[in-house]
Amino acid sequence: MDTRTDIRVHFYDTDTMAVVHHSNYIRWFEIGRVEFLRSADITLNELMEAGFVFPITEVKAKYHAPAQFDDELVIITHPEALTKAKMAFSYEIRRKEDNTLCVTGFTQNVFTDKASGKITRLPEVYAAKLQAAMNR
Repeated sequence: MDTRTDIRVHFYDTDTMAVVHHSNYIRWFEIGRVEFLRSADITLNELMEAGFVFPITEVKAKYHAPAQFDDELVIITHPEALTKAKMAFSYEIRRKEDNTLCVTGFTQNVFTDKASGKITRLPEVYAAKLQAAMNR
């Protein structure tokens, strides 16, 4: 099931052409991902305290239409893969006023052991929550 997260474009998010700087969309993907996990009853602090980190291994963005200062946007986050070893999400960022598609994107994270840095698998307690979120 997708999650929807509302944001507003701040002045500092824009560039000298008065549109959102492209790098902000990657940051907004992260906001969507964190909110998706929160809706699945998983917090990043909880994972890190349990000894897991989750570096990004892939990120893609395709820009369709510019967003500008003070636009209200919605981040639509869709799970593509939620396993014991990785998380992958696709995103749409749309202008709320007219539903204009601004950006589509994709990210992938792998779970690693915080101490060793080696790729690892999540224990069942987290894997079950991810699987439930994938199936809702």
